[in-house]
Amino acid sequence: MDTITLTIDGKEVKTAQGKTVFEAAQDAGIYIPNLCILRYMKLPVGACRLCVVEVEGEKGPVGACTLQAKDGMVVHTHTPKLADLRRKLLGNILAQHPNLCLSCHRRERCKPTDICLRKAEVTEHHCVTCPKNGRCELQRVVDYMGMEGQALPYGYKGLPIERENPFIVRNNNLCILCGRCVWACREVLGTQAIDFAGQGREAVIAPASGTTLAESGCTFCGSCVEVCPTGALMDRDDQWHPWPDKKAALIRCQYACPAGIDVPRYIRFITEGKYTEALAVNREKVPFAAILSLVCAHPCEAACRRGELDQPLAIRALKRLAVERGDTARFDSGEIAPASGRRVAVVGSGPAGLTAAYYLAKKGGHAVTIFEALPQAGGMLRVGIPEFRLPRQVLEAEIGIVTNLGVNIKTDTKVESLDSLFQEGYQAIFLAIGAHGGTRLGIDGEDLPGVVDGLSFLRQVHMGQKVQIGERVAVIGGGHAALDSARIARRLGAGEVSLIYPGTREELTATAEEVEEAVAEGIELHLLASPSRIEGAEGGLRLHCRRQGGPELVLKADMVIVAMGQLPQVPEQWGLALQEGGTLRVDAETLQTSREGVFAGGDAVSGPATVIEAIAAGRRAAISIDKYLGGQGDIEESFAPQMSLWVGRDEGFAQRRRQAVPLRDAQQRIGDFGPVEQGYSEGMAVEEARRCMGCSRRFLVAAMMAQPERAKVAQE
Repeated sequence: MDTITLTIDGKEVKTAQGKTVFEAAQDAGIYIPNLCILRYMKLPVGACRLCVVEVEGEKGPVGACTLQAKDGMVVHTHTPKLADLRRKLLGNILAQHPNLCLSCHRRERCKPTDICLRKAEVTEHHCVTCPKNGRCELQRVVDYMGMEGQALPYGYKGLPIERENPFIVRNNNLCILCGRCVWACREVLGTQAIDFAGQGREAVIAPASGTTLAESGCTFCGSCVEVCPTGALMDRDDQWHPWPDKKAALIRCQYACPAGIDVPRYIRFITEGKYTEALAVNREKVPFAAILSLVCAHPCEAACRRGELDQPLAIRALKRLAVERGDTARFDSGEIAPASGRRVAVVGSGPAGLTAAYYLAKKGGHAVTIFEALPQAGGMLRVGIPEFRLPRQVLEAEIGIVTNLGVNIKTDTKVESLDSLFQEGYQAIFLAIGAHGGTRLGIDGEDLPGVVDGLSFLRQVHMGQKVQIGERVAVIGGGHAALDSARIARRLGAGEVSLIYPGTREELTATAEEVEEAVAEGIELHLLASPSRIEGAEGGLRLHCRRQGGPELVLKADMVIVAMGQLPQVPEQWGLALQEGGTLRVDAETLQTSREGVFAGGDAVSGPATVIEAIAAGRRAAISIDKYLGGQGDIEESFAPQMSLWVGRDEGFAQRRRQAVPLRDAQQRIGDFGPVEQGYSEGMAVEEARRCMGCSRRFLVAAMMAQPERAKVAQE
């Protein structure tokens, strides 16, 4: 595209041919007042006309947003004539909006409960009682123009405030009809959910069809709120107490993810059938998307804002579709950083250790060796998660992603001394030893034969050791290990399996899906029950439990599995400082332990956590270790383009219901260790992905420029 040169306020500006004067000024950092212009606008509008400028050789002022920039053009954006004209134009706009405070020199000193000294009868419909006070673009434009002391007409419209949905509050009494929300929804996004209705003083912004936003095809992305220059459109939860971090409050799925995966972006690619791109977005933040698509605890789903409308998106199931349909080879053959000449020892091959090794090798160029005490790599992924949730071929393939980078994994190798690793030439050590030790209940009888801790039970099963469980099994606990132990017991032939937990069903730390699947497989839940003692009895054991508000519960069992917690097993000879509870003490910022050059992360530091939390810890460790070794700590990867803003009309968006994830029949699946979930078909996945509200979209549909601070107002 050809480049042209023009002069704006005495500054030489180069811009692409075809751009408007407003765009050229914005690119050059020159502010021109406006209340209607949007970035990405497809058509020039000029609704507010505040962007008028003077062009040498032209007869009068013209709107910068509709004026095409030309080579050699000389533009003036600040002259006395323009200042007077803009104040007149702004006065016309303010006649549609409560304006007493806007033209008052005391506004910044007033509080919501103050009595107005200019007009005592004013108690509402003014700035200090507006939920957007102090964050209002109209206020900033008024300050820029210098409207203090001007008497402006206004009559309160008395229109109802619309609160018919959980997300957006519409107050047309504050609307100045700038059209930004309509242009954003119609021209930028293509949703066409809102439009102008009525004429003259009766004109308002309203749902384009139907009586509510939900009926009009609104996706509740919030773009209209984002571009509104007044308090006419506001997020319901952001009215009186502004969010300290707006993105975290609105893109909850991404910010709930410990690894920060851009969930809205990959969901959008799925709606377009771009599965490789969807997988690419995941791989930008995690190397093991396939594992996470099967076993992630999906905190993103709990945070999903769609849940306030009906049910949250099935995000993990959609990730699985992307993994199954996407081209994984595109990411596994990427560029590797040049060799740094540095060596790193990683102790433990669970998700934290594998993740750190991946980034240290690929992005840092370091020579990495993983030391694993077990006969096979994978850590808790292999010995803690059953095959019906994580098939072993998936685990092996994901481990292969790391070894293909040249990372050496030494199994059956227990690290007794950190000194020896340094003596062997390793310049840094990452301890990702997990939490493989079980906790005790502290009750009588837990040392009896037939009482085992959950992790030992899981390890024996997954390492192929023969386990005698008997007909009746009682499992104590409510987390992933407890549910997995109970479900494995059913598959090993136990006819009666009970789960005992001191809290409610909602307080179980396993996911709701795991609990539902376990109940369907015949596992009986005994909630609000606390074990008090275990007794040996003829033919087995008796587990006594205190129940809240009920009689004592006594269960007969051939085996009692205690899965109430996990602890790391840190060798004393390592000489590292521990926290209360036996986890490793590390620097909160760097993850370095009490010994220089030794870092730690994952369950060994946090206590038992989730796979995605361990992966996030591995990422943090890789950053810190790379910096420690002289690198930049840059592990970011970019595989996918930004998502398109255009959404298009989507009839019935609010009425779309969550797609149930297909499962194998419960009676069939307890007979083997085959996968329980069968995954979405492409059609189901696209239909589910289309339920996404696209909460990140609004930040790409932002107003063109922020207004200058009051102290920087030009003396026009």
